Amino acid sequence: MSQLTPEEAVSLFLIKFLAILWEAMPFIVLGAVIAGILEEFLPQQAITKFLPKQVVPAVMIGAVLGLVFPMCECGILVVMRRLLRKGLPLSCCIAYMLAGPIINVVVIFSTWAAFDGHGIAREMVGLRVGLGFVVACLTALIVHVQYLKHGNALLTEVAIPQAESVPVTDIADSVAPVKKPFGRRLANISATSMHDFVDITLFLTLGAVLAATAKLFISTSEVETLSKDQPYLAIPAMMLLSFLMCLCSEADAFVAASFTKMHVSAKVAFLVLGPMLDIKLMLMYTRVFRRRLILTIAASVVTFVFLLSIVVHLVYQANGWAGVPN
Repeated sequence: MSQLTPEEAVSLFLIKFLAILWEAMPFIVLGAVIAGILEEFLPQQAITKFLPKQVVPAVMIGAVLGLVFPMCECGILVVMRRLLRKGLPLSCCIAYMLAGPIINVVVIFSTWAAFDGHGIAREMVGLRVGLGFVVACLTALIVHVQYLKHGNALLTEVAIPQAESVPVTDIADSVAPVKKPFGRRLANISATSMHDFVDITLFLTLGAVLAATAKLFISTSEVETLSKDQPYLAIPAMMLLSFLMCLCSEADAFVAASFTKMHVSAKVAFLVLGPMLDIKLMLMYTRVFRRRLILTIAASVVTFVFLLSIVVHLVYQANGWAGVPN
């Protein structure tokens, strides 16, 4: 930053800010449209009928819902909010929100493609999906414990399930739902999608401003130089970088692959944390979750990603595996 002139700094800021918006906006739109369709066509409590009664299996199913509703982290929040309002348990929603941007076909394929030329595609895909699944499930179980204690006080008004937030005032509506014409349904989908889009875009824009500012002070080359000889420093350094860079989960693998001298454990920390927690997501979470829940999610995700990445590094070290592409 000190080597840049004010004009260069402003130019760089605008480029990075617009890049984040340009990258995220299509997925925000897609997520809003899917959310509108779910709101209009998905019957109340429909998904919960197929979930196991036990919390752990239900959370595990929630973590792989990304294979059914594939979204990156930029658009998944609005979809998750609609599923929550439709009766999907909070723990399952959290598992889907955290794991969905990782455990979906598009992200799996992009991760494989990014590391295919490095000879570590299989292990990077396996580690990313595996650690993402474990972190999402563990965090969701902690949230479940919080929910048993605090209930819907963890949620904002716009996220409280409909059955608990909207009283039934018309008995006929609860007994025999009226069939709506297609035009009316299309109008409802459009209205819901527009509401969610505007609602979330404000926080996305604020997050993009903070991320673009952070990028003026931190370069990827400095992180690699700082941590190449300090493997245990590389993991938190890459976690911090993923939090600040606000990359889309469908493209972040190519950035991680560019750190050619970085250990696998640090790369997987970058690839798991980023889709779960970054600046823009923290701001977007405030529209759905209360502060207590946001802090619970953030602390759990950071702790589990760090510890599991350390375990990965120790396993590689114990088996004499290099962990760095040739």
